[in-house]
Amino acid sequence: MRLVAAGAALLTVGAGLGLRAVSAGSPAGYGGDALYTVLLLTLVVLVAPRWTPLRAAGTALAVSWAVELFQLSSVPADLSRHSVAARLVLGSTFNAPDLFWYAVGAAGGGLLYAASLRHRRTPPGPPAGDTPHT
Repeated sequence: MRLVAAGAALLTVGAGLGLRAVSAGSPAGYGGDALYTVLLLTLVVLVAPRWTPLRAAGTALAVSWAVELFQLSSVPADLSRHSVAARLVLGSTFNAPDLFWYAVGAAGGGLLYAASLRHRRTPPGPPAGDTPHT
């Protein structure tokens, strides 16, 4: 599962960069917010691969919300002025609608994670056209 999570993290970063390349304004910003939480979800799965999708998605959402609420202080803005990494990880300015888009990312990512687990557990059926003889 860790290899899948690492691949998903890379795809998520690529999707975020692609979104920024083709879009601007609210679609890029809010899509980026959702993808930020999806990325956190993939990192949670890397660290705790046995967690349920609900627990992993809830943890990613809690971290996303905590980072956004931290922006109510001046610390993230100060750090962001001096570091691109801090700006990417912590942001700089609180924006209440971001909280909703983080939830969208957690829900979507959690559903994808749950579906991937179901897919992995589904036993293969008989090959197509192969029926037992009676």
